[in-house]
Amino acid sequence: MNTVSPEEVGLTRPRRTIAVACVLAALVLVVLDAAIANVALPAIAGSLGVTPALSVRVVTAYQLALVMALLPMAALGESVGHRRVYTGGVALFVAASATCALAPSLDWLLVARFAQGLGGAAIMALGLALLRSIVEPRELGVAVGWNALAVALGAAAGPTVGALVLSGAGWRWLFAVNLPLGALVLLATRALPDLTGSARAIDLRSVALHAGAFAALVVGAELLVEDPRLGALLLAAAALGLVALVRREAPRKAPLIPLDLLRDRSFRLSVIASVTCFVGQSATMLALPFYLHHHLHESALATGLLMTPWPLTVAVVAPLAGKLSERVSSAALCAIGGVLLGIGLASAALVPLQGRPFALVPFLVVSGAGFGLFQVSNNRNMLLSAPRERSGAAGGMQATARLTGQTLGALGMTLLFALTSIERAPRLGLMLAAALTLTAGLVSTLRGHG
Repeated sequence: MNTVSPEEVGLTRPRRTIAVACVLAALVLVVLDAAIANVALPAIAGSLGVTPALSVRVVTAYQLALVMALLPMAALGESVGHRRVYTGGVALFVAASATCALAPSLDWLLVARFAQGLGGAAIMALGLALLRSIVEPRELGVAVGWNALAVALGAAAGPTVGALVLSGAGWRWLFAVNLPLGALVLLATRALPDLTGSARAIDLRSVALHAGAFAALVVGAELLVEDPRLGALLLAAAALGLVALVRREAPRKAPLIPLDLLRDRSFRLSVIASVTCFVGQSATMLALPFYLHHHLHESALATGLLMTPWPLTVAVVAPLAGKLSERVSSAALCAIGGVLLGIGLASAALVPLQGRPFALVPFLVVSGAGFGLFQVSNNRNMLLSAPRERSGAAGGMQATARLTGQTLGALGMTLLFALTSIERAPRLGLMLAAALTLTAGLVSTLRGHG
Protein backbone atom coordinates (compact mmCIF):
# COMPACT_ATOMS: atom_id res chain seq x y z
CA MET A 1 0.00 0.00 0.00
CA ASN A 2 1.43 3.40 -0.98
CA THR A 3 1.92 5.84 1.88
CA VAL A 4 2.47 9.60 1.70
CA SER A 5 3.41 11.62 4.76
CA PRO A 6 1.67 14.96 5.41
CA GLU A 7 5.03 16.74 5.05
CA GLU A 8 5.43 15.35 1.52
CA VAL A 9 2.23 17.14 0.44
CA GLY A 10 3.20 20.39 2.17
CA LEU A 11 1.16 20.06 5.36
CA THR A 12 2.71 21.74 8.38
CA ARG A 13 1.36 20.95 11.86
CA PRO A 14 -0.82 24.14 12.05
CA ARG A 15 -2.21 23.49 8.57
CA ARG A 16 -2.95 19.88 9.51
CA THR A 17 -4.88 21.06 12.56
CA ILE A 18 -6.99 23.42 10.43
CA ALA A 19 -7.54 20.69 7.81
CA VAL A 20 -8.73 18.13 10.39
CA ALA A 21 -11.02 20.74 11.98
CA CYS A 22 -12.42 21.54 8.51
CA VAL A 23 -13.30 17.89 7.78
CA LEU A 24 -14.86 17.31 11.20
CA ALA A 25 -16.85 20.58 11.22
CA ALA A 26 -18.28 19.86 7.77
CA LEU A 27 -19.32 16.38 8.89
CA VAL A 28 -21.04 17.84 11.98
CA LEU A 29 -22.96 20.21 9.69
CA VAL A 30 -24.23 17.36 7.51
CA VAL A 31 -25.22 15.09 10.43
CA LEU A 32 -26.74 17.96 12.44
CA ASP A 33 -28.81 19.12 9.48
CA ALA A 34 -30.27 15.64 9.02
CA ALA A 35 -31.19 15.43 12.72
CA ILE A 36 -32.74 18.89 13.19
CA ALA A 37 -34.95 18.63 10.10
CA ASN A 38 -37.00 15.88 11.76
CA VAL A 39 -37.83 18.21 14.66
CA ALA A 40 -38.97 20.96 12.27
CA LEU A 41 -41.47 18.93 10.22
CA PRO A 42 -44.63 19.99 12.15
CA ALA A 43 -43.61 23.64 11.95
CA ILE A 44 -42.79 23.36 8.23
CA ALA A 45 -46.15 21.69 7.52
CA GLY A 46 -48.04 24.45 9.33
CA SER A 47 -46.05 27.31 7.81
CA LEU A 48 -46.24 26.09 4.20
CA GLY A 49 -49.81 24.81 4.50
CA VAL A 50 -49.08 21.16 3.60
CA THR A 51 -50.05 17.87 5.21
CA PRO A 52 -47.69 16.12 7.65
CA ALA A 53 -47.28 13.30 5.12
CA LEU A 54 -46.06 15.76 2.48
CA SER A 55 -43.70 17.44 4.95
CA VAL A 56 -41.87 14.13 5.45
CA ARG A 57 -40.56 14.56 1.90
CA VAL A 58 -38.25 17.24 3.31
CA VAL A 59 -36.34 14.41 5.02
CA THR A 60 -36.72 11.96 2.14
CA ALA A 61 -35.35 14.40 -0.46
CA TYR A 62 -32.15 14.83 1.58
CA GLN A 63 -31.70 11.08 2.11
CA LEU A 64 -32.39 10.33 -1.55
CA ALA A 65 -29.68 12.71 -2.70
CA LEU A 66 -27.20 11.19 -0.26
CA VAL A 67 -27.68 7.58 -1.34
CA MET A 68 -27.81 8.50 -5.04
CA ALA A 69 -24.62 10.58 -4.98
CA LEU A 70 -22.21 9.03 -2.44
CA LEU A 71 -20.34 6.68 -4.77
CA PRO A 72 -20.45 9.05 -7.80
CA MET A 73 -18.98 11.83 -5.62
CA ALA A 74 -16.26 9.44 -4.44
CA ALA A 75 -15.44 8.56 -8.06
CA LEU A 76 -15.43 12.23 -9.07
CA GLY A 77 -13.09 13.04 -6.17
CA GLU A 78 -10.65 10.34 -7.26
CA SER A 79 -10.80 11.67 -10.83
CA VAL A 80 -10.39 15.44 -10.39
CA GLY A 81 -8.99 15.61 -6.84
CA HIS A 82 -10.52 15.15 -3.41
CA ARG A 83 -10.12 18.77 -2.31
CA ARG A 84 -11.79 20.21 -5.40
CA VAL A 85 -14.90 18.02 -5.12
CA TYR A 86 -15.03 18.38 -1.32
CA THR A 87 -14.85 22.17 -1.55
CA GLY A 88 -17.58 22.15 -4.19
CA GLY A 89 -19.70 19.96 -1.91
CA VAL A 90 -19.30 22.38 1.01
CA ALA A 91 -20.15 25.36 -1.23
CA LEU A 92 -23.25 23.59 -2.57
CA PHE A 93 -24.36 22.63 0.94
CA VAL A 94 -24.04 26.22 2.20
CA ALA A 95 -25.81 27.71 -0.83
CA ALA A 96 -28.62 25.13 -0.55
CA SER A 97 -28.98 25.94 3.18
CA ALA A 98 -29.56 29.59 2.30
CA THR A 99 -32.14 28.53 -0.30
CA CYS A 100 -33.91 26.33 2.29
CA ALA A 101 -34.13 29.29 4.66
CA LEU A 102 -35.71 31.45 1.93
CA ALA A 103 -37.90 28.79 0.27
CA PRO A 104 -41.39 30.23 -0.46
CA SER A 105 -43.05 26.83 -0.99
CA LEU A 106 -42.63 23.13 -0.33
CA ASP A 107 -41.46 22.52 -3.91
CA TRP A 108 -38.66 25.05 -3.52
CA LEU A 109 -37.72 23.54 -0.17
CA LEU A 110 -37.59 20.01 -1.61
CA VAL A 111 -35.30 21.10 -4.46
CA ALA A 112 -33.04 22.90 -1.99
CA ARG A 113 -32.96 19.89 0.35
CA PHE A 114 -32.02 17.63 -2.55
CA ALA A 115 -29.17 20.01 -3.41
CA GLN A 116 -28.12 19.97 0.25
CA GLY A 117 -27.99 16.20 0.07
CA LEU A 118 -25.75 16.33 -3.02
CA GLY A 119 -23.34 18.62 -1.19
CA GLY A 120 -23.53 16.42 1.90
CA ALA A 121 -22.72 13.35 -0.22
CA ALA A 122 -19.40 14.90 -1.30
CA ILE A 123 -18.59 15.72 2.33
CA MET A 124 -19.46 12.25 3.63
CA ALA A 125 -17.82 10.34 0.76
CA LEU A 126 -14.48 12.15 0.80
CA GLY A 127 -14.01 13.06 4.47
CA LEU A 128 -12.19 9.86 5.46
CA ALA A 129 -10.05 9.91 2.30
CA LEU A 130 -8.94 13.46 3.14
CA LEU A 131 -8.17 12.49 6.74
CA ARG A 132 -5.96 9.70 5.41
CA SER A 133 -3.97 12.34 3.48
CA ILE A 134 -3.83 14.79 6.38
CA VAL A 135 -2.58 12.66 9.28
CA GLU A 136 0.41 10.38 9.72
CA PRO A 137 -0.37 6.69 9.02
CA ARG A 138 0.16 5.85 12.70
CA GLU A 139 -2.45 8.49 13.65
CA LEU A 140 -5.18 7.22 11.33
CA GLY A 141 -7.00 5.25 14.04
CA VAL A 142 -7.22 8.36 16.21
CA ALA A 143 -8.48 10.39 13.22
CA VAL A 144 -11.19 7.81 12.50
CA GLY A 145 -12.14 8.03 16.18
CA TRP A 146 -12.52 11.81 15.94
CA ASN A 147 -14.61 11.28 12.82
CA ALA A 148 -16.95 8.99 14.77
CA LEU A 149 -17.00 11.54 17.60
CA ALA A 150 -18.17 14.25 15.18
CA VAL A 151 -21.00 12.02 13.93
CA ALA A 152 -22.06 11.11 17.48
CA LEU A 153 -22.06 14.71 18.71
CA GLY A 154 -23.97 15.90 15.64
CA ALA A 155 -26.60 13.19 16.12
CA ALA A 156 -26.86 13.84 19.87
CA ALA A 157 -27.08 17.63 19.53
CA GLY A 158 -29.52 17.65 16.60
CA PRO A 159 -32.84 17.32 18.43
CA THR A 160 -31.75 19.70 21.22
CA VAL A 161 -30.42 22.35 18.82
CA GLY A 162 -33.58 22.04 16.73
CA ALA A 163 -35.84 22.43 19.76
CA LEU A 164 -33.88 25.46 21.04
CA VAL A 165 -33.97 27.23 17.69
CA LEU A 166 -37.68 26.51 17.20
CA SER A 167 -38.48 27.77 20.70
CA GLY A 168 -37.10 31.22 19.86
CA ALA A 169 -37.40 31.51 16.08
CA GLY A 170 -39.09 30.02 13.02
CA TRP A 171 -38.09 26.85 11.21
CA ARG A 172 -36.19 28.81 8.55
CA TRP A 173 -33.52 29.61 11.12
CA LEU A 174 -32.74 25.89 11.40
CA PHE A 175 -31.19 26.18 7.94
CA ALA A 176 -29.85 29.72 8.35
CA VAL A 177 -27.69 28.65 11.32
CA ASN A 178 -25.62 26.57 8.87
CA LEU A 179 -24.39 29.69 7.08
CA PRO A 180 -21.78 31.13 9.52
CA LEU A 181 -20.14 27.76 10.27
CA GLY A 182 -20.46 26.73 6.63
CA ALA A 183 -18.64 29.90 5.52
CA LEU A 184 -15.81 29.18 7.97
CA VAL A 185 -15.53 25.60 6.74
CA LEU A 186 -15.43 26.84 3.15
CA LEU A 187 -12.51 29.15 4.00
CA ALA A 188 -10.75 26.32 5.84
CA THR A 189 -10.86 24.02 2.79
CA ARG A 190 -7.78 25.94 1.56
CA ALA A 191 -5.81 24.00 4.19
CA LEU A 192 -6.78 20.62 2.72
CA PRO A 193 -4.12 18.72 0.75
CA ASP A 194 -4.45 19.33 -2.99
CA LEU A 195 -3.45 15.96 -4.44
CA THR A 196 -3.71 15.38 -8.16
CA GLY A 197 -6.61 13.20 -9.31
CA SER A 198 -6.36 10.25 -11.67
CA ALA A 199 -8.16 12.15 -14.49
CA ARG A 200 -10.19 8.98 -15.04
CA ALA A 201 -13.35 9.63 -17.07
CA ILE A 202 -16.67 9.23 -15.25
CA ASP A 203 -19.18 6.98 -17.04
CA LEU A 204 -22.41 9.00 -16.96
CA ARG A 205 -24.51 5.95 -17.86
CA SER A 206 -23.16 4.13 -14.83
CA VAL A 207 -23.89 7.19 -12.66
CA ALA A 208 -27.48 7.26 -13.96
CA LEU A 209 -27.90 3.50 -13.32
CA HIS A 210 -26.51 3.91 -9.79
CA ALA A 211 -28.72 6.90 -8.99
CA GLY A 212 -31.85 5.20 -10.34
CA ALA A 213 -31.20 1.91 -8.55
CA PHE A 214 -30.58 3.48 -5.15
CA ALA A 215 -33.49 5.90 -5.52
CA ALA A 216 -35.79 2.96 -6.30
CA LEU A 217 -34.37 1.09 -3.28
CA VAL A 218 -35.08 3.91 -0.82
CA VAL A 219 -38.53 4.84 -2.17
CA GLY A 220 -39.53 1.19 -2.62
CA ALA A 221 -38.56 0.37 0.97
CA GLU A 222 -40.63 3.31 2.27
CA LEU A 223 -43.69 2.30 0.19
CA LEU A 224 -43.55 -1.44 0.87
CA VAL A 225 -46.07 -1.34 3.72
CA GLU A 226 -48.26 1.53 2.46
CA ASP A 227 -48.45 0.26 -1.15
CA PRO A 228 -46.96 -3.28 -1.30
CA ARG A 229 -47.38 -3.70 -5.05
CA LEU A 230 -45.66 -0.43 -5.99
CA GLY A 231 -43.01 -0.93 -3.29
CA ALA A 232 -42.21 -4.44 -4.56
CA LEU A 233 -42.01 -3.17 -8.15
CA LEU A 234 -39.56 -0.45 -7.15
CA LEU A 235 -37.43 -2.91 -5.17
CA ALA A 236 -37.39 -5.24 -8.17
CA ALA A 237 -36.35 -2.32 -10.38
CA ALA A 238 -33.59 -1.48 -7.90
CA ALA A 239 -32.30 -5.06 -8.03
CA LEU A 240 -32.31 -5.08 -11.84
CA GLY A 241 -30.57 -1.72 -11.93
CA LEU A 242 -27.84 -2.92 -9.57
CA VAL A 243 -27.31 -6.09 -11.62
CA ALA A 244 -26.99 -4.02 -14.79
CA LEU A 245 -24.59 -1.64 -13.05
CA VAL A 246 -22.38 -4.46 -11.78
CA ARG A 247 -22.23 -6.05 -15.24
CA ARG A 248 -21.31 -2.71 -16.81
CA GLU A 249 -18.67 -1.83 -14.22
CA ALA A 250 -17.13 -5.28 -13.54
CA PRO A 251 -14.46 -5.10 -16.30
CA ARG A 252 -13.24 -1.64 -15.23
CA LYS A 253 -10.04 -1.13 -13.24
CA ALA A 254 -11.70 1.32 -10.83
CA PRO A 255 -15.48 0.69 -11.00
CA LEU A 256 -18.10 3.10 -9.66
CA ILE A 257 -19.32 0.45 -7.22
CA PRO A 258 -15.91 -0.56 -5.82
CA LEU A 259 -15.98 -4.18 -6.96
CA ASP A 260 -12.18 -4.18 -6.97
CA LEU A 261 -12.18 -3.42 -3.23
CA LEU A 262 -15.02 -5.86 -2.52
CA ARG A 263 -12.90 -8.68 -3.94
CA ASP A 264 -10.65 -8.20 -0.92
CA ARG A 265 -11.93 -10.46 1.87
CA SER A 266 -11.15 -8.04 4.70
CA PHE A 267 -12.84 -5.08 2.99
CA ARG A 268 -15.86 -7.18 1.96
CA LEU A 269 -16.41 -8.52 5.47
CA SER A 270 -16.07 -5.01 6.92
CA VAL A 271 -18.81 -3.77 4.58
CA ILE A 272 -21.11 -6.69 5.46
CA ALA A 273 -20.51 -6.12 9.17
CA SER A 274 -21.15 -2.37 8.80
CA VAL A 275 -24.47 -2.88 7.00
CA THR A 276 -25.56 -5.46 9.60
CA CYS A 277 -24.61 -3.24 12.52
CA PHE A 278 -26.39 -0.20 11.09
CA VAL A 279 -29.56 -2.22 10.48
CA GLY A 280 -29.53 -2.91 14.22
CA GLN A 281 -28.66 0.68 15.13
CA SER A 282 -31.43 2.12 12.95
CA ALA A 283 -34.02 -0.33 14.30
CA THR A 284 -32.97 0.60 17.84
CA MET A 285 -33.29 4.35 17.28
CA LEU A 286 -36.82 3.81 15.95
CA ALA A 287 -37.87 1.23 18.56
CA LEU A 288 -36.68 3.10 21.66
CA PRO A 289 -38.98 6.17 21.42
CA PHE A 290 -42.05 3.93 21.07
CA TYR A 291 -40.84 1.65 23.86
CA LEU A 292 -40.31 4.57 26.22
CA HIS A 293 -43.52 6.38 25.28
CA HIS A 294 -46.02 3.53 24.91
CA HIS A 295 -44.59 0.84 27.20
CA LEU A 296 -43.00 2.97 29.95
CA HIS A 297 -45.36 5.97 29.47
CA GLU A 298 -42.60 8.58 29.40
CA SER A 299 -43.07 12.12 28.05
CA ALA A 300 -41.37 13.32 24.87
CA LEU A 301 -38.79 15.27 26.90
CA ALA A 302 -38.02 12.31 29.17
CA THR A 303 -37.76 10.04 26.13
CA GLY A 304 -35.18 12.34 24.54
CA LEU A 305 -33.16 12.56 27.75
CA LEU A 306 -33.23 8.80 28.31
CA MET A 307 -31.94 8.16 24.76
CA THR A 308 -29.07 10.65 25.10
CA PRO A 309 -26.63 8.31 26.96
CA TRP A 310 -26.11 6.28 23.76
CA PRO A 311 -24.61 9.06 21.56
CA LEU A 312 -22.81 10.64 24.51
CA THR A 313 -21.10 7.32 25.29
CA VAL A 314 -20.16 6.95 21.62
CA ALA A 315 -18.63 10.43 21.79
CA VAL A 316 -16.50 9.42 24.80
CA VAL A 317 -15.50 5.96 23.54
CA ALA A 318 -14.75 6.81 19.88
CA PRO A 319 -11.46 8.70 20.42
CA LEU A 320 -10.31 6.05 22.91
CA ALA A 321 -11.21 3.31 20.42
CA GLY A 322 -9.17 5.14 17.79
CA LYS A 323 -6.04 5.01 19.96
CA LEU A 324 -6.71 1.41 20.93
CA SER A 325 -7.13 0.35 17.29
CA GLU A 326 -3.48 1.23 16.65
CA ARG A 327 -2.39 -1.45 19.15
CA VAL A 328 -5.09 -4.15 19.12
CA SER A 329 -6.48 -6.25 16.27
CA SER A 330 -9.42 -4.48 14.64
CA ALA A 331 -11.21 -7.82 14.28
CA ALA A 332 -10.99 -8.38 18.04
CA LEU A 333 -12.18 -4.85 18.83
CA CYS A 334 -15.11 -5.22 16.41
CA ALA A 335 -16.07 -8.54 17.99
CA ILE A 336 -15.95 -7.04 21.50
CA GLY A 337 -17.96 -4.02 20.34
CA GLY A 338 -20.60 -6.20 18.68
CA VAL A 339 -20.95 -8.34 21.80
CA LEU A 340 -21.30 -5.30 24.08
CA LEU A 341 -23.85 -3.74 21.75
CA GLY A 342 -25.86 -6.99 21.54
CA ILE A 343 -25.82 -7.47 25.33
CA GLY A 344 -26.94 -3.90 25.94
CA LEU A 345 -29.83 -4.10 23.49
CA ALA A 346 -30.97 -7.56 24.60
CA SER A 347 -30.95 -6.37 28.23
CA ALA A 348 -32.99 -3.29 27.31
CA ALA A 349 -35.58 -5.55 25.68
CA LEU A 350 -35.73 -8.32 28.29
CA VAL A 351 -35.15 -6.71 31.70
CA PRO A 352 -38.46 -5.50 33.28
CA LEU A 353 -38.32 -1.70 33.58
CA GLN A 354 -41.86 -0.84 34.64
CA GLY A 355 -41.66 2.08 37.06
CA ARG A 356 -37.85 2.25 36.70
CA PRO A 357 -37.15 3.97 33.36
CA PHE A 358 -33.69 5.12 34.47
CA ALA A 359 -32.68 1.48 34.78
CA LEU A 360 -32.46 1.64 30.99
CA VAL A 361 -29.50 4.05 31.14
CA PRO A 362 -26.77 1.46 31.95
CA PHE A 363 -27.93 -0.70 29.03
CA LEU A 364 -27.71 2.25 26.65
CA VAL A 365 -24.28 3.16 27.99
CA VAL A 366 -23.07 -0.40 27.30
CA SER A 367 -24.68 -0.24 23.84
CA GLY A 368 -23.06 3.11 23.06
CA ALA A 369 -19.66 1.83 24.17
CA GLY A 370 -20.04 -1.23 21.95
CA PHE A 371 -21.21 0.85 18.99
CA GLY A 372 -18.29 3.29 19.29
CA LEU A 373 -15.75 0.49 19.62
CA PHE A 374 -17.18 -1.41 16.66
CA GLN A 375 -17.57 1.50 14.25
CA VAL A 376 -14.15 3.07 14.77
CA SER A 377 -12.34 -0.26 14.39
CA ASN A 378 -14.44 -1.40 11.45
CA ASN A 379 -14.14 1.91 9.57
CA ARG A 380 -10.38 2.00 10.11
CA ASN A 381 -10.04 -1.52 8.72
CA MET A 382 -12.23 -0.64 5.73
CA LEU A 383 -10.09 2.39 4.91
CA LEU A 384 -6.75 0.63 5.36
CA SER A 385 -7.89 -2.37 3.28
CA ALA A 386 -8.03 -0.06 0.25
CA PRO A 387 -5.01 1.32 -1.64
CA ARG A 388 -4.43 5.01 -0.99
CA GLU A 389 -5.53 5.95 -4.52
CA ARG A 390 -8.88 4.25 -3.83
CA SER A 391 -9.48 5.99 -0.49
CA GLY A 392 -12.37 7.97 -1.97
CA ALA A 393 -14.13 4.78 -3.08
CA ALA A 394 -13.54 3.23 0.35
CA GLY A 395 -15.03 6.28 2.09
CA GLY A 396 -17.98 6.31 -0.29
CA MET A 397 -18.60 2.62 0.31
CA GLN A 398 -18.42 3.12 4.07
CA ALA A 399 -21.06 5.86 3.93
CA THR A 400 -23.19 3.81 1.52
CA ALA A 401 -23.05 0.81 3.87
CA ARG A 402 -24.23 3.03 6.73
CA LEU A 403 -27.15 4.51 4.81
CA THR A 404 -28.14 1.12 3.36
CA GLY A 405 -28.19 -0.41 6.83
CA GLN A 406 -30.21 2.48 8.24
CA THR A 407 -32.74 2.18 5.40
CA LEU A 408 -33.12 -1.57 5.96
CA GLY A 409 -33.44 -1.05 9.72
CA ALA A 410 -36.23 1.47 9.20
CA LEU A 411 -37.96 -0.96 6.84
CA GLY A 412 -37.67 -3.75 9.42
CA MET A 413 -39.30 -1.64 12.12
CA THR A 414 -42.02 -0.51 9.71
CA LEU A 415 -42.85 -4.16 8.99
CA LEU A 416 -42.87 -5.02 12.71
CA PHE A 417 -45.29 -2.18 13.44
CA ALA A 418 -47.49 -3.33 10.56
CA LEU A 419 -47.48 -7.01 11.55
CA THR A 420 -47.79 -6.74 15.33
CA SER A 421 -49.03 -4.38 18.03
CA ILE A 422 -47.39 -1.11 19.05
CA GLU A 423 -46.80 -2.63 22.50
CA ARG A 424 -44.88 -5.65 21.16
CA ALA A 425 -43.09 -4.21 18.13
CA PRO A 426 -40.48 -2.06 20.00
CA ARG A 427 -39.23 -4.92 22.17
CA LEU A 428 -39.17 -7.28 19.19
CA GLY A 429 -37.21 -4.61 17.31
CA LEU A 430 -34.67 -4.38 20.14
CA MET A 431 -34.25 -8.15 20.15
CA LEU A 432 -33.78 -8.17 16.38
CA ALA A 433 -31.23 -5.36 16.72
CA ALA A 434 -29.34 -7.32 19.41
CA ALA A 435 -29.16 -10.39 17.16
CA LEU A 436 -27.94 -8.34 14.19
CA THR A 437 -25.24 -6.48 16.12
CA LEU A 438 -23.97 -9.74 17.61
CA THR A 439 -23.85 -11.08 14.05
CA ALA A 440 -21.84 -8.04 12.96
CA GLY A 441 -19.30 -8.77 15.66
CA LEU A 442 -19.08 -12.44 14.64
CA VAL A 443 -18.68 -11.53 10.96
CA SER A 444 -15.72 -9.33 11.96
CA THR A 445 -13.90 -12.31 13.49
CA LEU A 446 -13.80 -13.94 10.03
CA ARG A 447 -11.35 -11.24 8.90
CA GLY A 448 -8.62 -12.79 11.03
CA HIS A 449 -6.19 -10.52 12.84
CA GLY A 450 -6.25 -7.50 10.50
